[in-house]
Amino acid sequence: MIVAGCDVGALTAKAVVIKNDTLLGSELIRSRAQSVLSANQVMNLLLDKLGLSFDDIDYCIGTGYGRAMVPFADENVSEISCHGRGAKWLIPSIKTIIDVGGQDIKAIYVDEEGFVKDFRMSTKCAAGAGRALELMAESLGVKVDEVGPLSLNATEPVIFQQPCCIFTEIDVRNEVFNGRESANIAAGINDYVARRIINMARNLGIRKDVGMTGGIAKNVGVVKCIERALGLNLVEFPEDPQLIGAIGAALFAADKVKRLT
Repeated sequence: MIVAGCDVGALTAKAVVIKNDTLLGSELIRSRAQSVLSANQVMNLLLDKLGLSFDDIDYCIGTGYGRAMVPFADENVSEISCHGRGAKWLIPSIKTIIDVGGQDIKAIYVDEEGFVKDFRMSTKCAAGAGRALELMAESLGVKVDEVGPLSLNATEPVIFQQPCCIFTEIDVRNEVFNGRESANIAAGINDYVARRIINMARNLGIRKDVGMTGGIAKNVGVVKCIERALGLNLVEFPEDPQLIGAIGAALFAADKVKRLT
C-alpha cells in the first residue's frame, strides 16, 4: 500500500509518501501564487525523486489552506486533524500540538489515537504566525531562519508591546534605526512571537507531552521562550516539523485504503 499526503499552506507546500507504515520520502517548497501550481510542483518533485508516478499511489489526501485545490487528491481533511494525527504517529506520548502556520496559530489536544478532542485557533490577527515573523526579520535585515540563532547572543532583549504585528514591524525598524544590537532585537522578536503562541496554548490547556509543528518550530529562540514560559521541554520530532500535516494526511489516506480493501 502506497499513500500520499499533500499539505498546501500559506507559505509552503509539502508532500509525503508512505508505504506500509514507512515514510518513503518528502518534499517541501515555497508556495506559489496558486494552490494548484503548488500542489502539482511539490508532488511531482517528490514522485520524481522516488521514481514513482501518480498511478503508483493508492490514495492521496490534501490538507492545508489549499486542500480543496489539490487536483490529484481523492479527498481532503482539515490541517487541524492532520497535524494531530501526524504528530501522534511520530510521538505516541504527545497530547498537545502547537501548530504555527504562515497565517495562524492552532493549539490542538488529541486522544490516544491522535484524533482531535479539542482545539483553539487564532482568527483575524496573524501576530505570532509565520508571515509576521518573516516581515519582522525583513525589517531587521536578516533571513527568517537567522532570527533564532542570532537571538541567542542577546544581552538586553527588546520588549515589544504592540498588539499588532504591523506596528511591531515598525518598532523593529525604529530599533534598527536607533542602533540597537541586532541580537537584542531578534530576541525581542522571538519573545513577541512566543507570547502569542503561549496565550493560545494556555487557552486550550497544556497537557504533556507537548510538541510544536510548522516552520516556527525550527526557530530555537522561539522554542526556548515557550519552554521557559511553560516550564517544560517540547518534544523533538524525528521528522521536519513542517511535514507533520502532510504525514497526517497520508495516514488518513492509509485508513481509507484499509477500509476499502
